[in-house]
Amino acid sequence: MYLRGSNWSMRRRRRKPINWFSISVLVLLIALVVYINVAIVPDIPTPFVPSPTATRDPESYRSEAEALFADGKLLQAIAVYEQVIPLTPDDPGIYVSLARVQLFAGHPEDALVNAENALLLSPNNSMAHALRGGALAQQQDFLGAQAQLQLAIQVDPNNGIAHALYAELLGNMYINNTGPFDALDLAIAESQVAVQLAPSAIESHRARGFVLEITGNYEEAIREYQAAVNINPNIPDLHLALGRTYRVVGALPEAVEEYTIANTLNPADPLPDLYTSRVYFTTGEYAKAAQYAEQAVRDDPTDPYLRGNWGLIYYYLPDWPRAVEQFSLAINGGTLDEGLIIEPLTLTGDDLRVTQYFYTYAVVLARLNRCSEALPVAQLILSAATNDADAVYNAQFTISVCEQSLRDPTAAPTTEPESP
Repeated sequence: MYLRGSNWSMRRRRRKPINWFSISVLVLLIALVVYINVAIVPDIPTPFVPSPTATRDPESYRSEAEALFADGKLLQAIAVYEQVIPLTPDDPGIYVSLARVQLFAGHPEDALVNAENALLLSPNNSMAHALRGGALAQQQDFLGAQAQLQLAIQVDPNNGIAHALYAELLGNMYINNTGPFDALDLAIAESQVAVQLAPSAIESHRARGFVLEITGNYEEAIREYQAAVNINPNIPDLHLALGRTYRVVGALPEAVEEYTIANTLNPADPLPDLYTSRVYFTTGEYAKAAQYAEQAVRDDPTDPYLRGNWGLIYYYLPDWPRAVEQFSLAINGGTLDEGLIIEPLTLTGDDLRVTQYFYTYAVVLARLNRCSEALPVAQLILSAATNDADAVYNAQFTISVCEQSLRDPTAAPTTEPESP
């Protein structure tokens, strides 16, 4: 019997057999969907959204910068340190490390900024104070540097680098007659303390070498500079100092070798070429000297000091027209074709080399019978360099040549000037 309108039946229906193949396929499809959702979809970048990049460990940057510094790649080390700062902006140590490398690279303005950044984060950071003092010293702010370095030592009397930078500052103050009356004695003492406190620091041996150099203890200075080079052989400034001292003791091949190393490490610096030109000038190899003098000018075409050096060598070649050209740019200043401006040198009588440029310029003008230009230079020398016997002699010689020329324009000078 059936119930009309009902889905139920009193009669038992026959079951269909289970399709195991379809079930297996369905299970596999479900598993595949789950796998895609879990393993693949999270790795698919969202459209129009930049992919995230892994953050590099700041310590790896530090290690890279330190390795670059050890290799003498100062500019590259600076660039790497600058990449660390956004990652750890509250770490004064990064600013200190960066400022130190910038001082070695000869970038005191940048070093000053980063030392001050470190002090904003850590006002009693002795090393930051020391580096700020070193930056001020490189910018010739000796009084500001002195106050800063004294503060660094006051904060931490055992900061050997602070003592080293202070010793160098005192030595420079002594040379420039701007420091305390006992500046040299203080420099000697500070350099000794620096080596005792920080025997493995480059600055300690460099400072000790510098003090020994300015006190005339050249052989000992060479040993200290060499000790600094042994710590890091890739700092150009150290090779310049070593070469400078070798030259004083007459070890000219060794001096040229050190200048060559410095030039290789920092080809843009004109000083290695300038110093090399002076070595060859000393040996009378004026053609070689002129080549290096020219390269120095190419490195820094607006430096009047380099122009004067080149003019001096031209005088002895002799190539007097070119000597006058370079002396004029050094002493009168001028504008180059590229629009670069050369500021003129000032004659004070304190810088013997600058004084030499002036009186050689006066002499060569007189020899070329350009007395209207020579006589004002000679008069300037007689008023500004009265304590320099060579300068006075050559100024008087210039006047004598011009007086003789007025009497007889065809006559050549009968006497030679004092060797510039």
